[in-house]
Amino acid sequence: MSAPTRTLTAHANGNHRITEPAPVRWVLTTVALVFLALFLALPLAAVFSQAFEKGFGTYLLALKEPDTLAAVKLTLITAAVAVPLNLVFGVMASWAIAKFSFPGKNLLITLIDLPFSVSPIISGLIYVLIFGRQGWLGPFLEAHDIKILFAVPGILLATIFVTFPFIARELIPLMESQGRDEEEAAMVLGASGLQTFFRITLPNIKWGIIYGVILCNARAMGEFGAVSVVSGHIRGITNTVPLQVEILYNEYNYTAAFAVASLLAFLALITLAVKSVAEWNVRENMEP
Repeated sequence: MSAPTRTLTAHANGNHRITEPAPVRWVLTTVALVFLALFLALPLAAVFSQAFEKGFGTYLLALKEPDTLAAVKLTLITAAVAVPLNLVFGVMASWAIAKFSFPGKNLLITLIDLPFSVSPIISGLIYVLIFGRQGWLGPFLEAHDIKILFAVPGILLATIFVTFPFIARELIPLMESQGRDEEEAAMVLGASGLQTFFRITLPNIKWGIIYGVILCNARAMGEFGAVSVVSGHIRGITNTVPLQVEILYNEYNYTAAFAVASLLAFLALITLAVKSVAEWNVRENMEP
């Protein structure tokens, strides 16, 4: 018996694609679905089942607990500060990288990728080295009664560091694929730099911005490692939602821990839905 062969399928536009035999496609699809069920759907279902195990009333009481409300508030504040700052940086950096040539361009790209290659724990320790009591700026900050570590500013700095590549890294390939023809044509017709940006560049990258903001916001709200190092785990003051989940779980308060964790799960589901729409539109904009 001859080995199964790949089928060459022709499209109307003259392109061809290789299609695997039906048994191979079924096996690959089944493996993918089983993997998703075990590592995505099952843990997600476990979170919600544990959260509502003792009833909806107990679930609401867990969310209304003062320390939990303080953690939710701090998480929202952190995202509200980190995401807009990363948005401004991401748009400016990607515009410069994709549309212009300048000395240090490759260095800028490398620095943007730096948080992807550094463990969040290490990034948190870097802030301890800089702003800690025994750190480089520690004596100066202590002398002027300025608190960075174990306070909100430290959490904001750590979150901004670990999230700032997301928007830029979504926009750079999108803007590079679009080229510079439209911007150059606008400049030739007399448009200023700002007019070109707001009327040509920005409308072309709007879905890429939305996609990057979604990922950045999800990471900002769910960040654990770096925030854990710089927060000090002070109840009601420096605990974000992920840290609050850890504390409740370590205290064997499983229902409350899963109830708070369900907030992040809701965020993940909403992020997934909006991300799918944005990703589809980004692909449409990148096609020639």
